[in-house]
Amino acid sequence: MSDPTARVSPAEAPQPAAPMPPGHLLLKGLLRLLRGLSLLPLSVLRPLGGGLGTLVWWLAVPRRRVTLINLRLCFPHWSERECRRVGREHFQWFTRSILERFIMWYGKPERIRRLVTIENQSIFLEYLGRPMIILAPHFVGLDAGGTRLSMESGFVTMYQRQKNPVLDAAMLAARKRFSDGVVLSRQQGVRSAVKLIRKGLPCYYLPDLDLGPRDAIFVPFFGVQAATVTGTARLAAMTGAVVLPFVIHMTPDGYVGRFYPPWQDFPGDDIEAATRRMNAFIEDRVREAPAQYLWSHKRFKTRPPGEASFYAD
Repeated sequence: MSDPTARVSPAEAPQPAAPMPPGHLLLKGLLRLLRGLSLLPLSVLRPLGGGLGTLVWWLAVPRRRVTLINLRLCFPHWSERECRRVGREHFQWFTRSILERFIMWYGKPERIRRLVTIENQSIFLEYLGRPMIILAPHFVGLDAGGTRLSMESGFVTMYQRQKNPVLDAAMLAARKRFSDGVVLSRQQGVRSAVKLIRKGLPCYYLPDLDLGPRDAIFVPFFGVQAATVTGTARLAAMTGAVVLPFVIHMTPDGYVGRFYPPWQDFPGDDIEAATRRMNAFIEDRVREAPAQYLWSHKRFKTRPPGEASFYAD
């Protein structure tokens, strides 16, 4: 029988948990607020997001500048007034998508199914179980499309690990909410993804960010040389996967994601030609809804040797 009078050494005594940094506490509170806002009907969230987006357009000067530079480069025939109109609309759509993202993270499955419609889903189902790459360009409704598809199947996808552990944990939980999918950080590389794709787990692949010169080549995007990751072509070549383009647009009352026919003879023997083909496809989809593409990203940050930055002050 233990002696109740025995002393416990400081090393054996339970240690209080380390206090959470103020920034983490603030983020946890913000996530709770956004989760609560997500319970509002879309008829309330959409105007709220649009108003906040207009405010962000005026306040987020560096991102507004990046957006306008991208639009001027890609649409040189547009007037300055048109560039600013589309740029402002982009901020409105993007902010709406941020608020509605928490419906995807925490909302009831039946609500998500009502909000997100998938067109040509039979194409996806036809290839399910075989090596497959779902090519998903960076439109603002991207996360809604991924969440909706995860209700039909597990996926392997890659994400950028967040510096804040609170946000990182929330994002990971959201991406695994409806399936036993595998979420790989970009730091883990593609080797693990290759094994899973070969086993028949679809890969939800985002191909169109400027991630620097590594594994990228310069090919045109709207006529501008853009450092473009060759991962789509390389993954397809290594796994024998079919590439199914999937583009999601926001609509007045929800989202519509559309599967396009699988690319034939892709990637072929020419990785550069395959990557140009991918960019050309994305250009066509951007023209259909230009304000919903991710113009606030520095798409042309990496430049060919000797070429000056477009974004330098």
